[in-house]
Amino acid sequence: MDIRKEDLDAAVEAGVIDTQARDRLIVFARTRLQGAGPDNESFRLLTGFNDIFVALACLLVLGAIPALLPALAAAIAMAVFSWGLAEYFTRRRRMALPSIILLLAFVGSVFAATFMALTAGGHWGRAAQQLWSQGQYTAVLAPAMVAGLAGAAAAALHWRRFRVPVTLAAGAGALAVGFIALVGALIPSGPAMQAAAFVAGLAIFGGAMAYDMRDRDRLTRSTDIAFWLHLLAAPLIVHPVFKLTGVLEPGSGPAAAVIVLLLYVVLTTIALVIDRRALLVSALVYVLVALQGLFAAGQVAAGFGLTALILGSFLIMLSAGWGSLRRRLLGFLPDGWRARLPSPA
Repeated sequence: MDIRKEDLDAAVEAGVIDTQARDRLIVFARTRLQGAGPDNESFRLLTGFNDIFVALACLLVLGAIPALLPALAAAIAMAVFSWGLAEYFTRRRRMALPSIILLLAFVGSVFAATFMALTAGGHWGRAAQQLWSQGQYTAVLAPAMVAGLAGAAAAALHWRRFRVPVTLAAGAGALAVGFIALVGALIPSGPAMQAAAFVAGLAIFGGAMAYDMRDRDRLTRSTDIAFWLHLLAAPLIVHPVFKLTGVLEPGSGPAAAVIVLLLYVVLTTIALVIDRRALLVSALVYVLVALQGLFAAGQVAAGFGLTALILGSFLIMLSAGWGSLRRRLLGFLPDGWRARLPSPA
């Protein structure tokens, strides 16, 4: 029988072993696995195929509820069912993938129920029409702000009970939605909301780095929490920055594509320093569009093939040399910075 890191965490919480013994056991186990180390950026998603089986079952049950009940009642019922299922599959069975799905379903259902309760049923299509066509920002964004706070409170409650690593990212995401909605209600413009998203992303990135600095060797639950926070922060930071280049706008010229590529080099450097690849993944779509615009020249298929070949080759070489590149890059940083960043492999 394999002993997982979550089993050791549970043993610490139960008082069976102390944290030092747990960390020593994890270090010993990792040294016996070829390729183990901080640069792997590992996180637990599956404990076995049963995770997929149970996750599908949970999705079927939760997906059936909106078809059987009115919208507001369905959202409330989904929140209740998600919590009830988590009592068994998360708290007792400690299954990774079902726990993530049930957590997201719970927080999302609380958010949706709050929004719908504040908008007299919350017809999403009508809300979108009010926002974009009629310019009624406050009528939509004020309830969204309250719903974001409710979602964050739901995540905090879920964390106290179940301690699923993705919970903090879900709560931070709900707070980010609330903050962006608040800014949009006060300053009804797209650029203001994009700036709010960027600020929220930076705040979440700071939280992720705080958890990373708690666990430089990436042995404890802190590294899993940091992973999900980085995954959330990356698109919030990347999208507003690349939006300013206009690369997704029709007729964007080569200058915008060059700016995108230069920004991607900067993001690659930051990703190497902090040893997190989420920034690179979030920016991929912008780089693909930028390269496609440079190489297409009227031949869409050939342009995409060349784009995919160049970008794929770059990522393969980057992955192969990640450890050595990171060690060299860290050598240029002050000792105080290196002492706070994740340890090189």
